[in-house]
This record gives sequence, C-alpha cells and structure tokens, in this order.
Amino acid sequence: MAHVDSTSDDRTANNAVRHQYRVLCDEEKAAMEELKDLGAAFIDACQRTGSSREMSIAITNAEQAVMWAVKHVTK
Repeated sequence: MAHVDSTSDDRTANNAVRHQYRVLCDEEKAAMEELKDLGAAFIDACQRTGSSREMSIAITNAEQAVMWAVKHVTK
C-alpha cells in the first residue's frame, strides 16, 4: 500500500469515508503535524514505561485526543 503524508493535499486518495476535503493552508498543515508529533511523543513515552491495561487505555485515549484535535483543524 502506498503511503501519503498527512499534510499532503493528496491525503484524500485513500479515504473511503470522507468524500470531500478542503485544501489546508500552510498554518493548518503545520498545526496538524505538530498535534500528531505531540501525540506520537506521548505514546512513545507511555510505551517506554511498560505495558498494562491502564497504559493501553492511556494510549487509546491519546490516539483519540489526536484524532479529535486534527479533526478540528481539518474540518
């Protein structure tokens, strides 16, 4: 499967749910990238501490938080 950078205007190529996207400005692309980087850093830190049910929940909620934050930027 080919990969598309999340800040690329081609990000709609592999999405079966959302049928229309608007082109993001450079500031929105930067904000989306920053939010994803912060989420990834938090998840990496969580994973370094070990695994447990609680950590799995924390990681799931971090992923959800990033999803909603990015949705806000890209709406």
